[in-house]
Amino acid sequence: MELEKLAPHVEEIARALGDKLSEEEIAEELRRYVDVYRLSIPMAKKTIVKKYGGDASAFSTGFQRKLAELRPNEPVVDFVAKVLSANSKEISAKGERKNIIYGFLGDETITLPYTAWETEGLELQKGDVISVKGAYTREYQGRVQVNFGNRVSIRKEDPATIGDIQIAQGPPRVATVGELREAMGFVEVKGRILSVEPREVTVKGEAKKVFSGVLADETGKVQFTAWSDFKLKEGEVVRVSRGTVKAWRGIPQLTFDDRAEVTKIKEKFPNAEELQKSGLKMISEIASRGGAIDATVRGVILEVREGSGLIMRCPDCKRALQKGVCKVHGRMDGYPDLRIKAILDDGSGAVSVVLGRELTEKLIDTTLDEAMQKAKEKMNFEVVKDMMDDLLTLKAATVTGSITADQYGLSMIAKEAEFSTPQVKEEAEKLLVELEGSE
Repeated sequence: MELEKLAPHVEEIARALGDKLSEEEIAEELRRYVDVYRLSIPMAKKTIVKKYGGDASAFSTGFQRKLAELRPNEPVVDFVAKVLSANSKEISAKGERKNIIYGFLGDETITLPYTAWETEGLELQKGDVISVKGAYTREYQGRVQVNFGNRVSIRKEDPATIGDIQIAQGPPRVATVGELREAMGFVEVKGRILSVEPREVTVKGEAKKVFSGVLADETGKVQFTAWSDFKLKEGEVVRVSRGTVKAWRGIPQLTFDDRAEVTKIKEKFPNAEELQKSGLKMISEIASRGGAIDATVRGVILEVREGSGLIMRCPDCKRALQKGVCKVHGRMDGYPDLRIKAILDDGSGAVSVVLGRELTEKLIDTTLDEAMQKAKEKMNFEVVKDMMDDLLTLKAATVTGSITADQYGLSMIAKEAEFSTPQVKEEAEKLLVELEGSE
């Protein structure tokens, strides 16, 4: 992102941090979180301030986003939108009668429902363009709902700011598996069922049977949960209409119940074996979705992170020990293990990858016993981490696994990994120079 666009946010972070970082250092950190780790600017700002011990409450200016960029359960969102409808009604809340205003908002990206819970002095009319600061979001029927609470600030803008917008109507949005995003509203998607199995869950104290599995097409795979028994069978091709998309740690998941229509279809479609093979994806594409299951990415290992190498694990919970201490069970006599924690970059984005013992032994061509022997000879566990640095840094690799997202970016627990080509250092160095030059 261009520096001038970040300048107001750099100034805000500087005020929150005091003299802990220079503005140049803040700008570098902010660009890294936004451009490399693909965080939104509000999340990147909060992460930086938290990391360096500043006061995030010192932020005074929000970051306006398009409505389509809003996600469920965000505590603070700022945007400009047109009021598409404004209805008022009286409700009972905590034993008291109160008036609310509800309807739809829109911009050029999407329309969303809204509810204003505090209406004193608030006048909203169809056609108003409003600048909103301090709203919050919730999820309702699989889509984002915007809420105006007692901390919101609403200012009317020039109506010409946003042109004519129609409220979204009509049938569910038709999408491929690869296009599914959280809070899309009702969707229609077609795919082959790769797996399905029943399980028992407890809802409001009552046992209920749901059906979970994986649906796939040529664009990707998605986990699904069916809250009604549609008699789904592994291998069938189905069309699901009026499903909704939620997310778990950023990974889109398809959910449908008795409101949905599930049709079994007979047409030419890739077989299960073809669909099981994970297609190569760009990291930026996965970041835009929020995550993915069973995804394959190819890039350059830019860094072998701390925590890699020969480690000791707690025998009770298998967590890595820090100086012989488990954060759950205290001081423990651990058992040895190998792992790699690396940053993989494909030029469009980066993902933090964790490889377990088996894949680690494969990539470094060294067994756990051999690594233990080297550490004993040098009387230093770090010798294994140093060896990994030499063998892996600037190597191109292809890894497969589920990718999740949190405030720190994308992360993957790899289930497959291999070097992409035997001779890639020159290409990797060229890519690294290009990446640094683009910052």
